[in-house]
Amino acid sequence: MTELTVLPTAKRPVDVEASLDALAARYTKAGGIGIDLLNSLGAQADGLIQKLPEKVRDGLQDATVSALHQAMRAAHKSRDMVPDQANWINTAVSTAMGAAGGFGGLPTALAELPVTTTLLLRVIEGVAAEHGFDPAAENVRFDCVSVFAAAGPLEHDDSADLAFLSARVALSGAALQGIISRVAPRLATVLGQKLAAQAVPVLGAIAGAATNYAYTSYYTDMAHVHFGLRKLAIEADVPPEELAQRLRARLQKLPVKSASN
Repeated sequence: MTELTVLPTAKRPVDVEASLDALAARYTKAGGIGIDLLNSLGAQADGLIQKLPEKVRDGLQDATVSALHQAMRAAHKSRDMVPDQANWINTAVSTAMGAAGGFGGLPTALAELPVTTTLLLRVIEGVAAEHGFDPAAENVRFDCVSVFAAAGPLEHDDSADLAFLSARVALSGAALQGIISRVAPRLATVLGQKLAAQAVPVLGAIAGAATNYAYTSYYTDMAHVHFGLRKLAIEADVPPEELAQRLRARLQKLPVKSASN
């Protein structure tokens, strides 16, 4: 009897150009519906943070660093107890949290801040897992935090913020603190806009729901772009820095979305 030999399945070639087109489209649409919601409420990026009390503004970056550290611990531990959820569930939970946080004005919004940050990080970890990366791996956890370096959904520019897609952090004892220090100023601006929108009791509940909706949608899309690019680099055997550059070139040819549109 002749023994059958099973040949390995040929690896399907990766269409890099089509993949980059899809990533560019996702980057461009990130946060779109949420932005329309915020605009309808009159919540604009310019000047929002200046509406916060000076003490809150001065402590915003420290609060963001603390929230990121808490989020890293809590998001990682929660994976053993709660499975990753569908996008609509994450968005619904985040929206409800934003409404609850804004209902009591600035005090409750401040208390909600680390909880929302944890949820956002957990959503990013879920996207990493969806693309085949292990969120428990140290380098993947750094990548998850680095997604926060993208501009918030109220800011739209010529894709200069794509630096987060190709930035790599040396894995050392100080690496975690290093990436948080780099990300915190950007995230502090985003969270400051959110706090200012939530600062008025009751009306802040509407603004809180809208901002959380926008931020959850936005960072979900940014995570898909980030880890989609990482996966493409592995499958196509192309350096991620080169792919990021090619993606940036695509985005610079597209119309820039304005928060006032």
